[in-house]
Amino acid sequence: MRIIQVDERDNTAISTADLAPGTPMGGGLFARSFIPQGHKIAMADLPEGSPVVRYGAVLGHLMQPVQAGGLISETMLRLPESPDLDGLEFGTDIVTDLPEPPVSVFEGYPVEGSPFGGTRNILGIMTTVQCVAGVLNSAVQRMRKELLPLYPAVDDIVPLNHPYGCGVAIDAPDAKIPIRTLRNLLRNPNFGGELMVVGLGCEKLTVERLLEPGEISGENVLMLQDHKGFVTMTDALLEMAERKLRCLNERRRQPLPLSALCVGMQCGGSDAFSGITANPAAGYASDLLVSGGATVMFSEVTEVRDGVRQLAARCTDGSVGRRLAEEMRWYDDYLRAGGVDRSANPTPGNKKGGLANIVEKAMGSIAKSGRSPLAEVLSPGEQPSKRGLIYASTPASDMVCGTCQLASGMTLQVFMTGRGTPYGLAAAPVIKVSSRSDLKDMWGDLIDVDAGVIASGEAGIREVGELLFREIVDTASGRKRPWAEKYRLHNDLCLFNPAPIT
Repeated sequence: MRIIQVDERDNTAISTADLAPGTPMGGGLFARSFIPQGHKIAMADLPEGSPVVRYGAVLGHLMQPVQAGGLISETMLRLPESPDLDGLEFGTDIVTDLPEPPVSVFEGYPVEGSPFGGTRNILGIMTTVQCVAGVLNSAVQRMRKELLPLYPAVDDIVPLNHPYGCGVAIDAPDAKIPIRTLRNLLRNPNFGGELMVVGLGCEKLTVERLLEPGEISGENVLMLQDHKGFVTMTDALLEMAERKLRCLNERRRQPLPLSALCVGMQCGGSDAFSGITANPAAGYASDLLVSGGATVMFSEVTEVRDGVRQLAARCTDGSVGRRLAEEMRWYDDYLRAGGVDRSANPTPGNKKGGLANIVEKAMGSIAKSGRSPLAEVLSPGEQPSKRGLIYASTPASDMVCGTCQLASGMTLQVFMTGRGTPYGLAAAPVIKVSSRSDLKDMWGDLIDVDAGVIASGEAGIREVGELLFREIVDTASGRKRPWAEKYRLHNDLCLFNPAPIT
């Protein structure tokens, strides 16, 4: 099989491998020039101005004619207007016949006051300002060496460093986004409800903005300016950490229903195969999870913006639909204020992998949400009030999206990639899914699940989706550790801060 056509309405297909000029592709078609793997091929003669269709959607209009068998590159397409956010129809495509999950429980850590259980047992130490990161990082090195071996039930000690806290317009309206993100991040279920905050003492992000009044005490907060020198600071940090570790060491895994599991779906380094292999398989796994009562969140505004009509049709009611439109409109305005639009999203790697523009990228991206009804829409860093499929609004940046999803309660992430990325999170395990088998072959010790077998015909979406579902449950239960977790491949936390920096 040399080409793949997604939808019978499509007038394009993608190549499954590099094709030399003259390569026959079936149906009387042959490659009119070199066609790189994953790039689009015209299935018929297309005159200038013709719509280019993939996934049954118009990706754009040709700015030059292309003969059947010819390459269609990103430079040939004129991007269409964004879908209008007014007049969206909500609830017209509510699917109720979701697949039944093969298991209904996982082995996790219950957390008092949280709807979700933890998948890991971690001491998370929040900073109020970047100024303290050097001292905290040094102290954490000692904690891991001197303390962690004494508490074998604790998986890790993670400093929650970030670039926020001072030199910022702390009372600007949009400052609520980074502040909310940090408040909620501190309460991620993987941290077991133990609060530990390290501040300097003169920053704008005071502990009152992160903690409730009853939580502010010497048991939970340490200010470096209250201590005499580095050695004293470090000793105080180790003493506080040991108190928290004693509590965390009492946690034990126990059977929890899938309704206590919160999984994040994200894709990065996407290519033309992402939307037909890795993302649909993740979507099937998502439907299995939601059917079993779990919560699944997907994100990345620019990468769903062109699929907003499809998502609106899946909103459970008008209030959810209006929230979806609000988040899309807010982000449109945010981009416009910066002098760009959604077309700024595709990366050079996306284009090299065959994605012509953001419309094509979005059509493949939304596949990871499966077919489940959309139960709730969140602003960046918000926590859900419902279970089921959640749209958690975030930027498309991998690191910013990951940080926002952690703040929204995600305790395990599934990450689809076509080009490849060693991305990982310290606060939650990340399962990597490749869109192509070539990537799995090259990065065998970085990719956990190969969805490229769908493109080769060796397996179907359902089969790989079920495999991924079991991988999620086993990882959530601590029976498996993804490669990124084994190698401690942890990206920095990156906050979304649209407010001014002073």
